[in-house]
Amino acid sequence: MDARRLAYLGALGIDTYLLRDSVPEDLPAPAPVVVPAAIAAPAPEPTPPRPARPAPRPVVVAPVAAAPAAAPGVATATGAHPAGDLDWEPLAAAVSGCRRCGLCETRTQTVFGVGNRAARWMVVGEAPGADEDRQGEPFVGRAGQLLNSMLRACGLAREDVFIANVLKCRPPGNRDPAPAEVAECLPYLMDQIALVNPQLILCVGRIAAQNLLGTDTPLAKLRGKVHAVGVRQWPVIVTYHPAYLLRSPLEKRKAWDDLRMAMATVAPLGGSA
Repeated sequence: MDARRLAYLGALGIDTYLLRDSVPEDLPAPAPVVVPAAIAAPAPEPTPPRPARPAPRPVVVAPVAAAPAAAPGVATATGAHPAGDLDWEPLAAAVSGCRRCGLCETRTQTVFGVGNRAARWMVVGEAPGADEDRQGEPFVGRAGQLLNSMLRACGLAREDVFIANVLKCRPPGNRDPAPAEVAECLPYLMDQIALVNPQLILCVGRIAAQNLLGTDTPLAKLRGKVHAVGVRQWPVIVTYHPAYLLRSPLEKRKAWDDLRMAMATVAPLGGSA
């Protein structure tokens, strides 16, 4: 097992077991995983180390069909901007004052997105939760801490990527987004994708992936492939939501496989983790 793989597993909080004389001399110290002790899950039963597997071969899936035209100044769900005046500040103002669905009546504030607006990687989640609704920032709290660790496993800081959600307002009780809510809000996300123009979109969780890709395919079948979305065919890798990984820590190894595929997808395009 090479030093880089050990570093990835350590950053994700995955225990590894090696023979005493097989540890690489140049192995860097594992990156710290910022997960409060109160939520840390017990370590799995020790298992013998598995041989490293080659990165899965990317399989490009055809993009989803174009959505109906949006209102002037807002992108369609394919990432095509009809008005030709796409810019960050007007978009942020439009999201902040949006009243296109009933979620505007129950939100504390909108959650636009944060990070590097010229990032190579973009992370897309489902919708704000209670913490995000209060703070106005996506992926804070325990799930956000684990997302930060997942990014560190790819050699990225949170500030290196752009993070956004399909919905910009919290659904009451953290329920699943309604189709009508997604239809009204998805064009904002597509505008953000067009502005960032990332080399890769990491889509976390079933609901985010199904809504972004326009499919009802289960998450298990969406993983392991390179999908494409929008008129520029932005590559999309699907993985588990950090909140799910907190509840099911044994799935972190599968999430690491997804991250490894994401890094392999970006590398041929001239990017680096």
